[in-house]
Amino acid sequence: MNKVAIVTDSIACLPPEMVRQYQVRILPINLYFGDRVYRDGVDITPAEAYELFLKNPKRFTTSAPSPMDCLEAYREVSKRTKDILCITVSSKLSMVYQSAHIAREQAKTELPGITIEVLDSYMATAAEGFIALAGARAAEVGKSLTEVIKAVEEMRNKISVVILLDTVRYVYRSGRIPRVAAHAGSILDLRPIFTVSGTVHLGGIARSREQGINQLLRRMRDKVGQNPAHVAVMHAYARDEAEKLKERISSEFNCAELWLTEFSPVMGYACGTGTLAVAFYSGD
Repeated sequence: MNKVAIVTDSIACLPPEMVRQYQVRILPINLYFGDRVYRDGVDITPAEAYELFLKNPKRFTTSAPSPMDCLEAYREVSKRTKDILCITVSSKLSMVYQSAHIAREQAKTELPGITIEVLDSYMATAAEGFIALAGARAAEVGKSLTEVIKAVEEMRNKISVVILLDTVRYVYRSGRIPRVAAHAGSILDLRPIFTVSGTVHLGGIARSREQGINQLLRRMRDKVGQNPAHVAVMHAYARDEAEKLKERISSEFNCAELWLTEFSPVMGYACGTGTLAVAFYSGD
């Protein structure tokens, strides 16, 4: 049994097999479509969520897990460990961090003897996932809570993510681009490229999908070069294109780790379907 349990949210885009392998407790984000609420990855798969989104994007919304949801996760993992580290999506992008903190304060009374730390990843998507994995992998080899937090902070300082949108139609929801600019960009068929560091940053504009993918890989190459690369390829309802991107990365980079995952519908809410992204870092 690991000394430390890792809790993270579904925006981390961790594949189910990794969640099981490292015993990570996932906090599902809430997805709303009309009068129905679904827990991300529990009541609905990402592909199913995107199908609802495509039916009527205006009826599709999201929300963070409540403090009670977070407290329930702490209760669950406290049955197998006395030390818990909760790693959340960037606090500038979601209320997950706040909910996790409120639950931590509530747990002080309900779960005496249990130490809970909440850490802001400053990231999202599989970049957050790699940060959570760094903690889970350290915990798996018996590291203490202090040592696990150190491993997580080191990963947080070196992980990168680059996101290529297939459309700017919905990106105004993120607050990064005004609605009128998103509409104009959609008409012009522009594809924005974003990075995440605390918040979302516009990193460039591509005039075609091919050009965008080349820019994405160039940014990755600038950071990792020929060094061993750990890479996660993500997609929003675009598996075939993601598979092709994964194959290209496998042939062009020295990959120590390479996996494919679906882009959380929570992020897709602002990015739309067809989005491709890579999270990566260099190291052994």
